Amino acid sequence: MTEVKFFRRRALAIVLALVLLIGAGSIAYLNRSAIRNAFEQIQGNDFVGIGKGEAFIEIAPGDTGEDVAQSLVDAGVVKNFRTTYKLILEQNPTFFPGTYKLKLEMSSLAALAALADPQNSVVNRVTIKEGLRISVVFKVLSEATGIAVDEFESAASKLDNFDLPKAAPSLEGYLFPATYTFEPKADALSVLKTMRDRMQQELDSFGVSAADTHRVLTLAGLVQKEARQEADFYKASRTFLNRLDKGMKLQSDATVSYGVNGDTVSTSAADRANDNGYNTYLYEGLPIGPIGAPGRVAIDAALNPADGDWLYFCTINLETGETVFSDTYAQHEKAVALWQAWMKDHPEYD
Repeated sequence: MTEVKFFRRRALAIVLALVLLIGAGSIAYLNRSAIRNAFEQIQGNDFVGIGKGEAFIEIAPGDTGEDVAQSLVDAGVVKNFRTTYKLILEQNPTFFPGTYKLKLEMSSLAALAALADPQNSVVNRVTIKEGLRISVVFKVLSEATGIAVDEFESAASKLDNFDLPKAAPSLEGYLFPATYTFEPKADALSVLKTMRDRMQQELDSFGVSAADTHRVLTLAGLVQKEARQEADFYKASRTFLNRLDKGMKLQSDATVSYGVNGDTVSTSAADRANDNGYNTYLYEGLPIGPIGAPGRVAIDAALNPADGDWLYFCTINLETGETVFSDTYAQHEKAVALWQAWMKDHPEYD
């Protein structure tokens, strides 16, 4: 068989395949681009099929079709710049910034279709829950992004990078708890800045001034850690504010535990005697900073507390979050007795 006959038969086979696909209802797919792509393959200017292996393509903001075509060629995804670029001009697709997982040696048509499929976008998705301490946040971020915990610790230690109030002792409480997506090339600093910026957006939505930011987040972090049910967030906020107004110490076990790097509900006499800026048994007023990441409800509660004369509260069931709010110490003692009885029956919560 001569070479001319071979190529004629190959062209005929491709044309027949196109006709069969049209007959199967694929008219929308077999447009002029598909036909041209098939002949580019016949001429040896394009790969055939959906490719093999894997390759990653990064599209930056502002990249043109020419930039995308060159990136595809450089990565070994497509064979010929001219063929791919002509197809881009013909289709006029919209390219969204991000990193995409494709294959090596794809046809230009298949490569552009893959770039248009959101499922091929490669991102690290992570959910940060409300109330987590920053040390735990770093571990969760590390697991999702592959960035080492010590890199987050190092980035967080450079407080000048985060536009924090002067009173803030650390980045604790300034990273908003939410679900994030990060590009694979993101580093620790850019991840933390994204979360810090997200917290600032939240504060701005509430109209919190720069002068009030640290106080609001410190109270919100305390409410987030102490309250269980959403309605109780607002009652807990009022309770703490009532105690502050009366010059009473807050006496929050959550702040004591944070100050000694503990992780239990209860605290010991030694914990409560430990001299640190988070010990609200020793010192009046709010702790020196947030003790965890407050979410939107906690921030709202710090700004809009419920009406009430409560001075005490005690969660009497850690499974349901049932909490008793009291105006007097005598009432509070009864609630504490209920909590102690519940804890006796549930030692696993100690």
